Amino acid sequence: MGRSGVPDPTDDTPAPRRGRPGYDQATVLRRAIELFNRQGYEGTSMTDLAKELGLTKSAIYHHIESREQLLAAALDEALDELTAVVDAAVEPSASGTADSRLRTLVHESVRILVDHLPAVTLLLRVRGNSPVELVALERRRLLDEKLSNLVTAAVAEGAVRTDITPELISRLLFGMVNSLIEWYRPDGPVPQQAIAQAITAMAFEGIAVTQPE
Repeated sequence: MGRSGVPDPTDDTPAPRRGRPGYDQATVLRRAIELFNRQGYEGTSMTDLAKELGLTKSAIYHHIESREQLLAAALDEALDELTAVVDAAVEPSASGTADSRLRTLVHESVRILVDHLPAVTLLLRVRGNSPVELVALERRRLLDEKLSNLVTAAVAEGAVRTDITPELISRLLFGMVNSLIEWYRPDGPVPQQAIAQAITAMAFEGIAVTQPE
């Protein structure tokens, strides 16, 4: 642009873009998860998402292919890190006792839930009404199986009580962790680390073998 305000034909500086600010895929996903949690996945259309973002439907399709793709990405976010932590805990070559690995796993599960609270909230609400949801539920089932096996190993070590089945212990442990979606708020008065420590302490006081006095 020349000093007089007349365009300079020799100036190849890109002109400033006009219109609404753009969104990257991560931002579209974040807003989609918020909307799915508010309205339910089945109750949210691409038109709803376009309105939420202030975009046209055609503009959204520059970022994603379908509503199902957003759901799959959200559920993967909720499951991928937890899967990695569980797999590390049950790896045959993992160091430490089964009991110590189980304690670490519960503690880490709280951290993961807090770090990915909206995505985990969505995961815990799916009911298998679509192929994407069925895949996520199968991944959860496999995680539950691995967790139950780890509890069984801790029982065999003599660290965990035997009057409750490993399957039930596993469900109770992670039911306590998952209940955070109902009341935890990132801006609340209790820090993440304190919650993780409290849940781990309370849970393992309840399932640990009581030593005779």
